[in-house]
Amino acid sequence: MNKQELIGVVATMTGNNATATGEVVDAILQIVMAAMVRGDTVQLTGFGLFSTGTRSERVGRNPSTGEAMTIAASKTVRFKPAKRFKDAVNAR
Repeated sequence: MNKQELIGVVATMTGNNATATGEVVDAILQIVMAAMVRGDTVQLTGFGLFSTGTRSERVGRNPSTGEAMTIAASKTVRFKPAKRFKDAVNAR
């Protein structure tokens, strides 16, 4: 499912038009992204928890040459699904 399909399904479920629903979906995504940039966690009960983490600097290999190279430290986004979400996925 892509973003447009999500907007269409939400619009149908709520009885709203796709334009207004698209604005709401965009706003939610912007709010979640802004919270993650600040380093906050975002918990959506019944769905899951978004949080940030760090990945340490490490040594890797260039796949073309096999030469060792340093991979810089970076931040990462983590998602931990809620129990209800995991149970729903596993029930299928």
